[in-house]
Amino acid sequence: MKLDILAIGAHPDDVELGCGATIAKEIANGKLVGIIDLTRGELGTRGTAETRKEEARVSAEILRVSLRENLGFADGFFVNDKEHQLKLIEAIRKYQPEVVLCNAIDDRHIDHGKGSKLVSDACFLSGLMKIETEAFGEKQEPWRPKFVYHYIQWKNIEPDLIVDVTGYIDVKIDAVMAYKTQFYDPKGKGPQTPISSKNFTDSIEYRARDLGRLIGTEHGEGFTVERCIAVDSIFDVK
Repeated sequence: MKLDILAIGAHPDDVELGCGATIAKEIANGKLVGIIDLTRGELGTRGTAETRKEEARVSAEILRVSLRENLGFADGFFVNDKEHQLKLIEAIRKYQPEVVLCNAIDDRHIDHGKGSKLVSDACFLSGLMKIETEAFGEKQEPWRPKFVYHYIQWKNIEPDLIVDVTGYIDVKIDAVMAYKTQFYDPKGKGPQTPISSKNFTDSIEYRARDLGRLIGTEHGEGFTVERCIAVDSIFDVK
């Protein structure tokens, strides 16, 4: 399946938190979107790899993505090396996305920055014809996405572009809250974490409102880019 957008996260729930509304909007506009989780989130303080798997499935249904798969890298311990790059290259060549959305370039969780660089490097290497990979017993053709955008996570990184996601924030919140073991539950008895507080859950909307404010809309999601953004006319910028 050729995808328009491939969203990649170090952990299940990264994509939903970072760019869930953008995905929902693009799917509503007819784009084909898939999600790849690098790890199963097995080191998470709350829940288990099994509960995260089910939560990810439910969240994918809410977002209405075309596919979701997990590469099974080691949570907390995966590295940016040839082995991991080749697995990602195989996925990129299999789905041939025009756009890749991936983790923040720098963040509180060490896997986010690592995942960001790993995906970025794999997107570049995927376009080199002398790197040979196979899928379903056949040689894959080189493929390099046109755009790699990094969503914003825990840290307030200044965005290079902001997507107007007005009308899609509720879908994002529903997709995020599908991870019932991870986020705020007034009746929950699990250990408290930085993302299990009510303030964190509330921040999903108030951060989107603040980004929307910057571009004159109700809600926004921010991204950083790897190269200059080109426009045909200065009037194309909204």
